[in-house]
Amino acid sequence: MPSQIASLGRRLTCLLYESLVVFSILLIGFLIPQSVFFAFGLQLGGKVLMLHIWLLLMFYFVWSWLNGRQTLPMKTWKLALSTADGSSLRPTQALLRYLAAWPSIGCFGIGIIWAVFDKDKQFLHDRIAGTRIISTNG
Repeated sequence: MPSQIASLGRRLTCLLYESLVVFSILLIGFLIPQSVFFAFGLQLGGKVLMLHIWLLLMFYFVWSWLNGRQTLPMKTWKLALSTADGSSLRPTQALLRYLAAWPSIGCFGIGIIWAVFDKDKQFLHDRIAGTRIISTNG
């Protein structure tokens, strides 16, 4: 394998930073438009709002992973996403990783806890998608 897998501690710290970026994305891409809709008397149902959040975050993550292999926090912590052989992700892999991350993180973090027991210390959604988070600083 051409690059070293990033340590679990570093990946978890990056995940914490990622939550701040996600909050900012939701503030700008969700709360502000919803406030404008509300000001004009337009109200969207709960399912439409959840779909809006889901698609907004999907665009951010999948686009970031396919265009540079990193989100902003991953760049800060010198991490990148790759396949098991070190190459860039295919679009289907990026989408599968995003889809698998929802239950992986949402079900009491079981997919994160999985990394403690995984032989390569990989998150469950990385194991499912055939991806890994690698260190970019050698």
